[in-house]
Amino acid sequence: MALQQEIIAALGVKPTIDVQQEIRISVDFLKAYMTKNTFIKSLVLGISGGQDSTLTGKLCQTAISELRLDTGNNDYRFIAVRLPYGVQADEQDCQDAIDFIQPDHVLTVNIKEAVQASERALQAAGVTISDYIRGNEKARERMKVQYSIAGMNAGVVVGTDHAAEAVTGFFTKYGDGGTDINPIFRLNKGQGKQLLKALSCPEHLYLKHPTADLEDDRPGLQDEVALGVSYAIIDAYLEGHTITPEAAKTIESWYLKTEHKRRGPITVFDNFWK
Repeated sequence: MALQQEIIAALGVKPTIDVQQEIRISVDFLKAYMTKNTFIKSLVLGISGGQDSTLTGKLCQTAISELRLDTGNNDYRFIAVRLPYGVQADEQDCQDAIDFIQPDHVLTVNIKEAVQASERALQAAGVTISDYIRGNEKARERMKVQYSIAGMNAGVVVGTDHAAEAVTGFFTKYGDGGTDINPIFRLNKGQGKQLLKALSCPEHLYLKHPTADLEDDRPGLQDEVALGVSYAIIDAYLEGHTITPEAAKTIESWYLKTEHKRRGPITVFDNFWK
């Protein structure tokens, strides 16, 4: 099997989707997991103001609202978490996303002081981190906060990983990649847009240029610039279309060198790295 087909199969991407069916799949998936694991009463998700967290947040709130109606148990809730590093440049988008999602609860934890404290502790030990590594510190601090909130609220941390992100490994290991449950895994970027449009999301939230915005030296760096390939081309690749050899090489290179991110810790039984 060609590598492209192996990747498509591994990530479960469909060439075309029924939007309402995919919404239902994600919502029912969250509901089934919580119903099976009766100790779970909340879903916790960081809201960044971008497409992925906006979509995932809406699906989470829908699942929780339906669970309350289905069971009559009002203990179920969705907790949306704002996690700015100081002042976030697109804060208005975050607030617009929250207005669209209408979460049960919103918590805000500014991570800047914690990240700076960690950096000072490393400097005291003789380790000076780069701006890029500081970006990873931000992602991991955000995830640590979400797990603390989930732990205090009988919750699980929800991730926003999707196929276009997974194929490139475009996430921080044990940061935004370190979650409990990922309801939009299998969708590519364009398919996520389709779901948001069907859910009547404000257009500016899913038409904006995606950015992880982790680097202080390059604020608002667009994902597609960092990756060297557009999401439209990544989506075409994941849908089985023929793209230029150069673009395919870029995508497949990202996939192969980030395989460790899509697995648990490497053991003596693993051989993918050899």
